[in-house]
Amino acid sequence: METNNPVIPQIYDVTWSAVAIAYVALVVVAFVSLSRTAPRLSPWLAVAWVALIVVVPILGAVAWLAIGRRAVPGERLPR
Repeated sequence: METNNPVIPQIYDVTWSAVAIAYVALVVVAFVSLSRTAPRLSPWLAVAWVALIVVVPILGAVAWLAIGRRAVPGERLPR
């Protein structure tokens, strides 16, 4: 019994597996970052970011990591 697919070379399986792992890791990192920043966001803005990450996973996660978390006002240290 042969386990190799004669139509698709094995490198494609490995490549798509790596892409899938990277995709899941990106979405998990975005959700963890969002959850750590959520207390400083308004509830509606946090829900909007979650919806964006869920509906458009790659673009939403990249947008949060590139734009969203930098736009959140940080806590200022007392002088």
